[in-house]
Amino acid sequence: MYLVIRCPGCKTFTYVDHYQRWRLCPMCGEAMNVGRAPVYLDVDDFQDAEQVVEQLESYLHQTGKEDLTERDVQQLRARYAEWVKNRA
Repeated sequence: MYLVIRCPGCKTFTYVDHYQRWRLCPMCGEAMNVGRAPVYLDVDDFQDAEQVVEQLESYLHQTGKEDLTERDVQQLRARYAEWVKNRA
């Protein structure tokens, strides 16, 4: 299980193992306390996490948004759950 989180410094999306406590941001090098980082999605494996991170960065770039709204996060979680259900 992996958590999709966002760096509080540079706002880059990344992911961490569910049990990981700290993560260095791959973009700015900030040491992130995983317990304090907002969790956008809980995914099954690192491949899903990489795909979601790429799509979230693309979505924000295309829409010009600074961050996801609570509704965006709810929709993201619902779509991911539906996608996992349908791929089995």
